[in-house]
Amino acid sequence: MGKLSNDQLRERVRGTVVTADDDAFDEARTVHNAMIDKRPAVVVRCVNAGDVMAAVDFARENGLDLAVRGGGHSVPGFGTCDGGVVADLSGMRGVRVDPVRRTARAEGGATWGDFNAATYPFGLATTGGIISTTGVGGLTLGGGIGYLARGAGLSCDNLVSADVVTADGRLVVADEEENADLFWALRGGGGNFGAVTSFEYRLAPVKDIYGGPMLFELEDAATVVRAFADYIADAPEQLGGFPAFQIAPPLPFIPEDRHGDTFALVVACWSGPLDEGESALRPLRDFAPVVAEHVGPMPYPALNSAFDALVPPGLQHYWKANFVSELTDAAIEAHVQHAPGLPAVNSTVHIYPINGACHRVAPDATAFAYRDASFATVIAGMWPDPSANEANIGWVRDYYEATAPHSEEGGYINFMADDDQGRIRANYGANYDRLVEVKRTYDPGNLFHLNQNIRP
Repeated sequence: MGKLSNDQLRERVRGTVVTADDDAFDEARTVHNAMIDKRPAVVVRCVNAGDVMAAVDFARENGLDLAVRGGGHSVPGFGTCDGGVVADLSGMRGVRVDPVRRTARAEGGATWGDFNAATYPFGLATTGGIISTTGVGGLTLGGGIGYLARGAGLSCDNLVSADVVTADGRLVVADEEENADLFWALRGGGGNFGAVTSFEYRLAPVKDIYGGPMLFELEDAATVVRAFADYIADAPEQLGGFPAFQIAPPLPFIPEDRHGDTFALVVACWSGPLDEGESALRPLRDFAPVVAEHVGPMPYPALNSAFDALVPPGLQHYWKANFVSELTDAAIEAHVQHAPGLPAVNSTVHIYPINGACHRVAPDATAFAYRDASFATVIAGMWPDPSANEANIGWVRDYYEATAPHSEEGGYINFMADDDQGRIRANYGANYDRLVEVKRTYDPGNLFHLNQNIRP
């Protein structure tokens, strides 16, 4: 086929095709990270799989870059591009729950907020992220670390099947039986292999949880992080959560004279029987004196969206991350040294435990390779003022360089920045070579290269 025109694309698409001539263009090209300012040739606002197929065909036939956008939260801005095609799936947000089979099927543009709202009435959930405006697609394809991971596994461990538009514009089903190599690669290999238009998940019986954030003085941070690391190693698997560093926002449960101070936190999520919640969290409270807390029974979706207000669209984002096998005293010391420099109330550092159910999956059973890691650390630099970019990026890099020697070589691809392409092999670990083989099968021309890219 020859080149396709924008008009031919419009004829094929049920959704809308937005170009620079349209009033909606600025809105259509915007992604979550305001540091990213790109001008695609065409944004296809897809409403069904056929639209995604058309967008893929259009990019391939015209030799254009192709960005696939779900929730739009990609920190490096992989959901957009200059002069290319954006397949915007954010109009495809339906979620259908099968309460008998305990599964849910989510369209490729759904967010965890959409997903939780659909599953909660049935008393069911699966491992999602920490922010509910995050897309299910990007999170799952990169692995999917969240509150429920110790009990239920990563998001990708709960993936049952996926509908995928491949580089040749076909829609294929990937599961344990059909296109099993592709199914393996999708579970941790990122957006390298196609545009996923639908994800089917296994659900766990989780409705209301007992949890929330507890704030500790910064001077107790080393004690709290060490105690958490020791306790979580073999704590009951219904206990999720993580230690963190955060500037206190002006919330009613925090004493007014402490708003704007930096604290160590533990954010907890007990998904076992509610009446056991208080006793399950007691060991965390005993780490050090608690300055303030917002802990109690709540719907799981309420905890999953609790930090959304700190991460509105339009912030500047620059992140760094590593997996950690053992949280050594030297690593904790590096955190305690650098965390007080948090540049804005939006910025945070989370140390996510990866154990329990995550460790019962073999490192080569899915593309997510770091099954023997104990933690995934993210230094999430987020701030509103672009004029502070140089200083704040410097803070993230210095913090990262201080913790990296005490960490694994690779990190969680969902937390990688655009300058982390040199870490690709390390991030995919021992599964890298097999991922290259799958890439050669499904995308030999590397059409899907706007990601943490596995070159064919």
